[in-house]
Amino acid sequence: MYRNRTAHGAQEGNQFGSFGQRCGGFNAQKFGKQMPHWMQKFANQFNNSVPVNIEENDEAYTMLVYAVGLVKENFTVSVNDDVLSIAYKTEQNKMNESFTHQEFAPQNFERLFQLNTKVTVELISATYTDGVLKVTLPKNPETNRPAQKVAIQ
Repeated sequence: MYRNRTAHGAQEGNQFGSFGQRCGGFNAQKFGKQMPHWMQKFANQFNNSVPVNIEENDEAYTMLVYAVGLVKENFTVSVNDDVLSIAYKTEQNKMNESFTHQEFAPQNFERLFQLNTKVTVELISATYTDGVLKVTLPKNPETNRPAQKVAIQ
């Protein structure tokens, strides 16, 4: 149903243009050290992903995006050319100076999902509760027909 890609993968594979920068990740700057170049390259491969679960029932697909500690107003859910975008944008490099150790901070991200005309785009809805963004994608009845058995003669 969906072709799940991070923004980085979509850029390379589908030429969607430039998207969100980083999500999560490694930052040794708090202790006055600069991360080695090879380690930064490794870390950046994993920084633009947030976990997503997709459930399906007869009426809709439901996406559950694990996004704890983020601000609801900074999310954007949009569809362009049959590609669903779930993005989060916050102030860059905002670190709490009162922490003596900080392993996570809200970071920008964007996830892209190919819809393949299986969703009624006008009826998509989203809610953010308890650190989970829930995006409901009602099925398009014209393209979501049940499987049919073919009689073999």
